Amino acid sequence: MGARACPRPMGRQRGPEAERRRPWFVRNMSASRARGATSDPGHGGRRRAWVELLAGRVKRQQLGPEGEQKVRGSAVRLLRSHLNLGDLVLEVDGPPREPLCLRRLIDCDGPGAHTDLSSSLIGSALRDQAARLGVPAAVLSSQVVASGLVQVCEADAGPPPKVLMMPDQRKKLSSLFEIAQNLLAQSMFSRLSFCQELWKVQNSLLLEAVWHLHVQNIVSLQELLESHADSQAVVAWLSRDLRLLCEQTEAPCQHADVARAMLSDFVQMLVLRGFQKNVDVRGTVEPEWMSQVAVAVLERMLASALEALAAGIQEGSAAHKAVSCWFSVFSGHMYRSIISTESPKRFFCHTLTQILTYKPVLKVSDAVQMQREWSFARTPPLLSGLYRRLFVILSPEELVGCLQEVLETREVNWQHVLSCVSTLVICLPDAQQLVNGWVSRLLAHAFESCDLDSMVLAFLVARQAALEGPAAFPSYAAWFQAAFGSARGYHSCSKKALVFLFKFLSDLVPFEAPRYLQVHVLHPPLVPSKYRALLTDYVALARTRLADLKVSIENMGLYEDLSSAGDVTENHGPALLLPFLLNLLFFSVLPAWSQPHRQTSQDVEKAIMVFEHTGKIPAAVLEASIFRRSYYLSHFLPALLTPRVVSTRRRERGAGSAESGVPVGVSPKSCLPSQLPRVPDSRAVLIESLRRAEKIPPSLYSTYRQACSTVREKPEDAASRREVEPSCAEEPLGLLTTALRELRASVTDPTQHDALSAQMAVISEQLRSALGLSEDDSDVEGAPVQLSVRAPELQPWEQRVVDLLLTSFCQNLMAASSVAPPDRQGPWAAHFVRTLCRRRLLPALLSRLCQLLRHQGPSLSASHVVGLAALAVHLGESRSALPEVHVRPPTPARGLPVPELFDILLPCRTQESSALCLKFCTAAISYSLCKFSSQSRDILYSCLSPGLIKKFQFIVFRWFSEARDPPSWEDPASSPWRPLCLPSADWRRAALCLWKQRTSRELLQREGLRLTYRDWLQLELEIQPEVDSLSDTERRDFHQWAIHQHFLPAPSATGGCDGDLEVACATLVDVLMDFCQSSRSYDHSENSDLVVGGCTGNRDIFSRLQEMAADLEQGPAPLGHAAPRGHFLFGVFCRRLQALARGWDVASRLQRQRELLMCKRETSPTTAP
Repeated sequence: MGARACPRPMGRQRGPEAERRRPWFVRNMSASRARGATSDPGHGGRRRAWVELLAGRVKRQQLGPEGEQKVRGSAVRLLRSHLNLGDLVLEVDGPPREPLCLRRLIDCDGPGAHTDLSSSLIGSALRDQAARLGVPAAVLSSQVVASGLVQVCEADAGPPPKVLMMPDQRKKLSSLFEIAQNLLAQSMFSRLSFCQELWKVQNSLLLEAVWHLHVQNIVSLQELLESHADSQAVVAWLSRDLRLLCEQTEAPCQHADVARAMLSDFVQMLVLRGFQKNVDVRGTVEPEWMSQVAVAVLERMLASALEALAAGIQEGSAAHKAVSCWFSVFSGHMYRSIISTESPKRFFCHTLTQILTYKPVLKVSDAVQMQREWSFARTPPLLSGLYRRLFVILSPEELVGCLQEVLETREVNWQHVLSCVSTLVICLPDAQQLVNGWVSRLLAHAFESCDLDSMVLAFLVARQAALEGPAAFPSYAAWFQAAFGSARGYHSCSKKALVFLFKFLSDLVPFEAPRYLQVHVLHPPLVPSKYRALLTDYVALARTRLADLKVSIENMGLYEDLSSAGDVTENHGPALLLPFLLNLLFFSVLPAWSQPHRQTSQDVEKAIMVFEHTGKIPAAVLEASIFRRSYYLSHFLPALLTPRVVSTRRRERGAGSAESGVPVGVSPKSCLPSQLPRVPDSRAVLIESLRRAEKIPPSLYSTYRQACSTVREKPEDAASRREVEPSCAEEPLGLLTTALRELRASVTDPTQHDALSAQMAVISEQLRSALGLSEDDSDVEGAPVQLSVRAPELQPWEQRVVDLLLTSFCQNLMAASSVAPPDRQGPWAAHFVRTLCRRRLLPALLSRLCQLLRHQGPSLSASHVVGLAALAVHLGESRSALPEVHVRPPTPARGLPVPELFDILLPCRTQESSALCLKFCTAAISYSLCKFSSQSRDILYSCLSPGLIKKFQFIVFRWFSEARDPPSWEDPASSPWRPLCLPSADWRRAALCLWKQRTSRELLQREGLRLTYRDWLQLELEIQPEVDSLSDTERRDFHQWAIHQHFLPAPSATGGCDGDLEVACATLVDVLMDFCQSSRSYDHSENSDLVVGGCTGNRDIFSRLQEMAADLEQGPAPLGHAAPRGHFLFGVFCRRLQALARGWDVASRLQRQRELLMCKRETSPTTAP
């Protein structure tokens, strides 16, 4: 088909259709011939042959070389001016004998399309045409394809501007590109000419057509861009079309997948060409030109997105969708094909630099005043999401290094810099230590060279990180004290450093927020006495500024941690005594949301706690009574002297429990005024000590005593007033509920695990609002938590917040477990628990857990038990950052770690309590084994309380006879975690499954976690036989198995008795005497003041002791052991006396007398015949 078609015989008649199908040059010549025949009557109308016509024309025109050249040029110009390549017709022989043209070839889409034949035919025709025109065939082909491409792009009648094609346009374009690829294969296509033709009609060119050219390797985007001489025009055109592409990508349409693929390919090409280290020099232009164009396009796209954010775009608007679409190109998965290169990392670093330096119009003074508004929770989600995407590829070290380099060398946008710092410490826990180290280096450099820029940067970064809470960074007060509150501070090296520090702090005073001034005044830098004037001058300046702002230092708390939501405003006149007068007149306290009163209440609690430990009036209270008398008299004393009912009878047993009739969540002490105990407690003793030290005005003390005597007359009125809650507090609670609901959606989506830290920061922000806290809430470390196990106390509003958080945690855990096991759920649970462990929230959390587990345990559902067990595991994971818990009554000799608190909250005395303990222990052990399966065993063991693990073994031994058989180590039992997450969990089956699991068996055999003979005796003594799950016969059989078959023959290294019956008897007596003196026996007694008679434990243990003593007296001495020197009871008594304190003071003598009395009491049933 490459040969030209021969003309048909002249005598053959042609119809109209056949005539139309003839080539245009044949039709033109035929017309000329017809006109010639008509005008030449001499020939009688005979049609002359084509050769005759040409011969005659040659004879009539004899031209020289110059004339021929002139005629040839005129002919070329004539053809070019009248040439319509879109109507090019190619004639073929054979069926279907239909004319073929380029337009029809593009339009064909059926099975009868003859693409290969037509493309070959087009190539032959284009060569002939190019030969006649005197132009290269490749140039002519490029013009034809470019003209066809423009026709396809203009075929859509939709309103401009647009960058995507319709389906019929894509079909036409596909046919056109097949022709173009065949022309490329025949070396009849010039890419350069084609690009030049496209630039002539760039306004009609659709970006999708350019993408198809790039994807199908006809003309790459790089070649197209390099063919244009004006780089600014190229950048403007591509940036405009990319913005349109982003808008149409997020619009609801059927072309979204094509749009995303286009955007991905364009961005990859721009990143690869703009940020590759070794640029390919084989291009047709200088490599720097293409690199500059690619970088300029990416920069312009980011700048337009940042400008839209600064303008305050509305969510859901077209601009918002376009910005969101462009920010999505920073997802790491988009660069998987080029991730082996360093281009993505260089691109991300460049992007971060551009963000930090975008429009640096804010001054440092503006940043000092406004940085509170740039915390993570208040940063636009689009911008914080962009930061998080940048953090995926860049390591924390690279991010901090980039921040440091930009801040040291460029003018920056402080809003973007500080919001980036907040996002960094929230989303990357590994970066927190790096930021702290960076701040330390800045301070060191600042004081070494008196560099003001480093000083400003260190304070701004430290304050910004502190805004994100103690889980992310130490509070500002803690940081300031650590940096300047000791002799090792940065400022202590010389007088020059001191002058530099106070000059800097003084310059900040006009712009400082009051809370920072309060920190500097209450926790001033440590200054040598000879330079005290520097500090005095600054304190005077800060106090003056605080007075101008109507913020009073005098009204701040004794143990102020500057965690108030707002600054304490100054009060004047009689209003200072208003809280105390309200207490006296209306028997109520200020609302919990009143910040000054809340701080004062905490001061009172802290003072009482210090007094309990030292037995002396706290120094802070004595100092306040002298130097801060206004606060001491108007706030501290009224809070300390809150009226309490003078008790005339003992409070009913069970108050505050689930059976007392008090509604869930309302403690008895919130319904009735608190009572003065018959034996003065720490609060009463502190008040008496202050009175004797003349630190309480006599009139105020007498008013307090009178109020205590009269307040019992109207307790109901006080209760009704205490239940009033602020309606304004509903709004923060609603926002917190919304944030928790959004967290659940992220927890169940594995692709959103990287956004969990960000969502937890939002929850933390809403939690502060709900509880009235501020950004400077300090760490939980420090003062122990005081917890009353019998009647845990918390305010109704605190209970609502804690219940909301606990419910959300349980629901999130169940939802996440339905999607993935705990080890693949991401870090959301640990982040959630860290948020709960704020210093002001932790006491309320532990009090609520005490109410739920100890007093309302049987009413908890399976999902609640599973959720609270997982919560206990993560509290154990954070045990190093949590304070100790002092449990009352009685206060133990030492504080308990939070994980060991659950051992007290889950007793095993009754069938119901044992069932709850089994469920809780099964869930906790199963969760920890699954959650930390790939981590070190030490982490696993640290998350679990040894007491709970031993109780699990104890209950399994008691309830399941099959568990008493030797374990089968070949049993491939699976983890029972998934069955526990089902609504109808079979706890007995789950416990046995866990017992048989190899990993759990290894855990239970670990030293310190194995149930020993002494542990078993302590737990068995707590059992109340009348409500035990075992009958008397079953209990006796179990005791016989446990003593004689399990613990007696076991080696002492594993907690047994080495087969020595005397050791077993002595251990039992020793445990029994400890039990009678321990605080556990108090819970069994109606009269807790009776120590010896308070033991009402499992009396069956006494029977086992008598049986063992009889066997010991009647049986022979065990082999391998020397004969005993005396009765084993005498040995127990001697060992216990030796362990007591030596001396002849009253306390020591009383202790020995108590031991003697106890020994006599225990000897009588043991030695009875």
